[in-house]
Amino acid sequence: MALTADILESWRRPRAVVRRLRSAGRSEPFVFTFLFVFLLLAFTSLAPYLSREATLHPDVTLYQRLFGAALGLLALIPLFYLLAALGHLVARLMGGTGGWYEGRLALFWALTCITPAMLVLGLVRSFAGDGPAVTGLGLLIFLGFIVLYSTMLREVEGQ
Repeated sequence: MALTADILESWRRPRAVVRRLRSAGRSEPFVFTFLFVFLLLAFTSLAPYLSREATLHPDVTLYQRLFGAALGLLALIPLFYLLAALGHLVARLMGGTGGWYEGRLALFWALTCITPAMLVLGLVRSFAGDGPAVTGLGLLIFLGFIVLYSTMLREVEGQ
């Protein structure tokens, strides 16, 4: 299926989608692609807000802000691998039988699934600036991520 169709289906049936992705076979490049898509779309969601900030505060150019955001997101890659390992270890303590690969698959796919919501958040943030609307929407997105990730992790860990 197309990536966008899988993302939409993941919001309705996350267990079925992650089960289908897991049955596709073990491929580290396949799983890393999900993390890369998340990082690319997270960067894209930041661009309108960074453009607004560059206009309001011209002491730092848009290119400098975009470059800093890109480097910052790239620096998070090891952290995401660490979070996937921690999620797997917690699931293992609770009786999970999956492996390290499955832990990465669940986390990276859950991150990919929230990217449409992050793009909306980026637009809201670029129009409204930082405020209660952005905070509330960010919390809703985080809650959606937690629900998706925990459901997918339970599926891949065999619980």
